[in-house]
Amino acid sequence: MPDEFFSLAGRVALVTGAGQGIGAAIARRLAGAGARVAAFDLNAVSAKSVAQEIGGIPLAGDVTREDDLEVALAKLTASAGPVDILVNNAGIIGKVGPISEVSRSDLEQVLAINLVGPFLLSRAVIPAMLERQYGRIINVASIAGKEGNPNLIPYSVSKAALIALTKALAKELAGKGDITVNSISPAVIHTPMMDALPTATQEYMVSRVPLGRPGKAEEVAALVHYLASSEASFTTGQCYDISGGRATY
Repeated sequence: MPDEFFSLAGRVALVTGAGQGIGAAIARRLAGAGARVAAFDLNAVSAKSVAQEIGGIPLAGDVTREDDLEVALAKLTASAGPVDILVNNAGIIGKVGPISEVSRSDLEQVLAINLVGPFLLSRAVIPAMLERQYGRIINVASIAGKEGNPNLIPYSVSKAALIALTKALAKELAGKGDITVNSISPAVIHTPMMDALPTATQEYMVSRVPLGRPGKAEEVAALVHYLASSEASFTTGQCYDISGGRATY
């Protein structure tokens, strides 16, 4: 395969939640393909560590705060240029338990990070993408958003909404240049977020994966790499499973 296939040379990428897990793996993969990558994370130390590793740009902030996003995007644009590739990866699992134990604030916190954050960032970078007639937006959803996971109602709801945002935005931008919007739906992936779940929840999730194991963050990053490339120009409005065969629909 020629080296130029799936090259991201000259592209500027912003990856949220890049301080660990899937986000860090995506940042490494995109940087390895030639992109100038900004590692955005709530944890400034983690963002700096990943950015230093890949020769990227560390950005710290909260994806739910518009002022944080404005400052981060201004810094990125000044140092590397406007965003060509946006990966909305930052997310939380939130409250684990039956609906009787989930409060309104539990639901709203998860929606703010998993849905409102991607909405705000997408809205912020799209004008420059339209001006340049090029852009890639990839939203990290979840198989939970397609099937629903018991005792994970806030998380499942937020990821279902993120998939809907992906599809609606893709249609809104279709025909306005080489701008695509896609999402991916991982099943259980071995990350610090997974490790934080109760053992029973982890075992339930893995038991539903026909391949019999959690996925690897690097496997997720490979799929994101394709969707972030110029070769994916006829792929938009989709949600790709990376679930080890779990999907049942």
